[in-house]
Amino acid sequence: MHAVRQWLDQARSVAVLTGAGVSAESGVPTFRDANGLWKQYRVQDLATPSAFARDPKLVWDWYNWRRSVLAEVKPNPGHYALADLEKRIPKFTLITQNVDGLHELAGSRNVLRLHGSIWEVRCLACGHQAVDLRISFPEIPPKCHCGGLLRPAVVWFGEPLPSDIWKAAETAARSSDLFLVIGTSAVVYPAAGLVQLAKSSGARVVEINVAQTPLTGDIDQFLQGPSGELLPQLIA
Repeated sequence: MHAVRQWLDQARSVAVLTGAGVSAESGVPTFRDANGLWKQYRVQDLATPSAFARDPKLVWDWYNWRRSVLAEVKPNPGHYALADLEKRIPKFTLITQNVDGLHELAGSRNVLRLHGSIWEVRCLACGHQAVDLRISFPEIPPKCHCGGLLRPAVVWFGEPLPSDIWKAAETAARSSDLFLVIGTSAVVYPAAGLVQLAKSSGARVVEINVAQTPLTGDIDQFLQGPSGELLPQLIA
């Protein structure tokens, strides 16, 4: 950990990639976790464009359940440590695969959401997108002011990442001195490819996770443990 502290002190440009493990420490179920009713469904039944076209009410019922869970959780010390780190580094970019908004609640500002936000909706008819913090909608599925069907503004399986967000993430990875990979399984592409991009561009890569991943053997430093414990120690 001492070496990583030194790298942080020396770094002028830091990029961070976070995954579900960071939010799991706040009590957020990981993507494939669910209770009761949802155990009978596969991810493909709930998080794909075809699933929404087939049964938008079922998909919205699931997202309303997810919203209700997220409404009760708070950022953990790992989220707050990253927000503090952003204030100390001249150039800092937080790239997240999470859709829960906990990084922003903790105070992070320069956040690239690769998979969108569960707290935003988008109209399938007019394309209007907006923040919507409601958990209970007057009707399910909800409708836009134009009368079109609203969907969660998240990236579903089979959909491309937003091109502008992805380009910004690539630029951040390529220009970083230090790249932190935190709480992600490192198996979901293209996000996991940012690690190789950063390393091939000259950045030191540090992984923080409770268990080793396919990336662990190819990076500069692996810190094993919960990010909510290790990140505050790193920036202390």
